[in-house]
Amino acid sequence: MRVRNLLVWGLFVAASMVAVVASAQDAGQPAAQQGGRGGRGGRGAQGPGRAPAYPPHAQADPDTVARGKVLFSTNCSFCHGSDARGGEGGPNLVRSQLVMNDQAGELIATVVQNGRPDRGMPKFDLTSVQITDIAGYLHNVGMNYRAIVEVPTNIVVGDAKAGEAFFNGPGKCTTCHSVTGDLAGIGGKMEPKELQNMLVSGGGGRGGRGGATIELPPTTVRVTLASGKVVEGKLNHLDDFLISLTDGDGNRLTYSRDGDVPKVEVHNPLQAHIDMLPKYTDDQIHNLTAYLVTVK
Repeated sequence: MRVRNLLVWGLFVAASMVAVVASAQDAGQPAAQQGGRGGRGGRGAQGPGRAPAYPPHAQADPDTVARGKVLFSTNCSFCHGSDARGGEGGPNLVRSQLVMNDQAGELIATVVQNGRPDRGMPKFDLTSVQITDIAGYLHNVGMNYRAIVEVPTNIVVGDAKAGEAFFNGPGKCTTCHSVTGDLAGIGGKMEPKELQNMLVSGGGGRGGRGGATIELPPTTVRVTLASGKVVEGKLNHLDDFLISLTDGDGNRLTYSRDGDVPKVEVHNPLQAHIDMLPKYTDDQIHNLTAYLVTVK
């Protein structure tokens, strides 16, 4: 599993697949969310305390499921969890209404290939065949939902000294961050997993020990209308048909989109992390995590 690919998204806080969920939220609340994680505790089609029955899908062959699992692990699991039940900021995909309605990746592809900038999800350069494989894996997980058990792992496996050297290296983390400034005492505020997620997503998230979070400026957008008028503000929603933002006066503005009209320029404060992500090696990410754990 390639850690650098796992942690996109997202941020994360960016940055932070994210957003298959966002579309699911637009289409309606996933059925399983009635009962918390995985729908446990909710009243589904199979009675109290059980998740709703997964809709019937033609199951993919074992090779397709295996390929889909690898693709999901390297591209989607950071946000949506290693078992697709939800992770750092990404909702449960197995019980996502969009995923349940999807048959062979046709609905998932729209979100994956276009991204959801308003939710911190970048678009992914995956082919239709690859997305079909991911869909096959997700539907297989859905049919075997209760049999999947996530085993916690210790992610602090790197070299803290090497991580410190990398952090302070020219053109690296200290370009924007400081262990005596924005990251002061971070090792005592966040769990190792949260630190590793923060490392590549840029911060934010759900918070660590005592609810610690790193506040980031919102994603903003500059819209140039056909008339030449320019409107700027906080990005609320962006898809192929609409752009919605809140301007400096608090007005929520929505414009229809037709191709490149109006011109839309998105500024994601986590873009630098997204751009750096493909350049990280697994060792560098593990080493940085091990170092940040010591910053207390």
